[in-house]
Amino acid sequence: MALTPINATSWTFADTYVDEDDVLVAARARAEEVGVAPIGSGGGAALRFLAAVLEARAVVEIGTGTGVSGVWLLRGMRSDGVLTTVDIETEHQRLARESFKEAGIAPQRVRTIAGAALDVLPRLTDGHYDLVFADGDKREYGAYLTEALRLLRPGGVVAFDNALWHDRVADPSRRDDETLAIRELVQQVAATEGLVPALLPVGDGLLVAKKEWIPEGGSD
Repeated sequence: MALTPINATSWTFADTYVDEDDVLVAARARAEEVGVAPIGSGGGAALRFLAAVLEARAVVEIGTGTGVSGVWLLRGMRSDGVLTTVDIETEHQRLARESFKEAGIAPQRVRTIAGAALDVLPRLTDGHYDLVFADGDKREYGAYLTEALRLLRPGGVVAFDNALWHDRVADPSRRDDETLAIRELVQQVAATEGLVPALLPVGDGLLVAKKEWIPEGGSD
């Protein structure tokens, strides 16, 4: 049976199903001021859902921005959970801290680290994290996956924003570096043994994958 594409009205209804409050509206306004493109409301709701289902206590975020995705994640995490968020722009992180404060999030629940992701991630603890969310340099997505698989505990989840990249990933004629990197990532995640993947058509696409539990001695 042929698939019937979802129409724009239904897509908008689904993507905005969970309302954003004044805190997130303000965080988005800060993002616009500094030229940051945060995750959409549908993707944010999906992140909160994942953090809640995982009962996440430790989360890594690549790309702090002005705190939009961080607020969504923290609202889904356990009340004692800590978000470690990495961004090369210290000014963006300052604005994110304003967003976290407005959201009533205790300072000790957020660890902001300024620096390039591929310099910072190798310093984080193996197998310690429940969820890794990537929204950084698209050309580095493959390297982020490698780091995420090391950082995640068995049963943890990795998520990548912009997995459809403005409709370019599904268009084979698009050959720019960022599109190629995301397309390669999507293929790599689907082909990696020990991952349970899904590509969610929310916002600009959210690629998610669960790191499977591997019994001692290897797989069956």
